[in-house]
Amino acid sequence: MFQLLFVLFIIIPIIEITVIMQVGALLGVWPTIAIVILSAWLGAKYVRQQGLATLQSVQTKMAQGEMPSGEIVTGLMLLIAGVLLVTPGFVTDIFGLLLLVPSVRAAIGNQVQKHIKVNQFGAGASFNHGAAGNVYQHENTAEPFTSSKEPISHHQGDTLEGEFKRKD
Repeated sequence: MFQLLFVLFIIIPIIEITVIMQVGALLGVWPTIAIVILSAWLGAKYVRQQGLATLQSVQTKMAQGEMPSGEIVTGLMLLIAGVLLVTPGFVTDIFGLLLLVPSVRAAIGNQVQKHIKVNQFGAGASFNHGAAGNVYQHENTAEPFTSSKEPISHHQGDTLEGEFKRKD
C-alpha cells in the first residue's frame, strides 16, 4: 500500500511536471495551458455524459430486479476517469481518456469483476419467524440469532394520517 501511495503522490507528479515542461518548450506556455484546460473541460463533459447513461442503466437493472454490478464498476471507473481528466497534466489525461473508451473500460471491468465477490441479500442467510420473535440463522452455522422484540406486523390497506408541526 505504501508503494502505491508513493507512486501516486511522488512519482506521477514528477512525470507530469516533466511532460508539461517538454510540451511547453515545444509548443509554448499559452498553448500548453490551453490544451490542459481544454482536456479537463472536454473530459468532464464526456464523463458527465457517460455517467448519466450509466446511472440510467443502473436504474433499469434495479427496476428489473437484477444486480447492476457491471454498471457499478463502470461508474467507479468513470469517477476515476473524471479525477484523472480534471487533474492537470498530459499523462493523467491519457489514462483518463483511456477509461472513457467503452472497450477499454469493459476489459478492465471484466478483470475487476473477477475479484469481486457479490453477496446478495438472502443468498447466504435464511430467515425464520418463530414464536420467540424474529430468528435469523446463517446457513453455514447452526447458531440462531434471536431478537427479544416482537416482530413488526404490516397491515396492507391501513393508512395512517396525521399532521406534523415543528416547534423550534
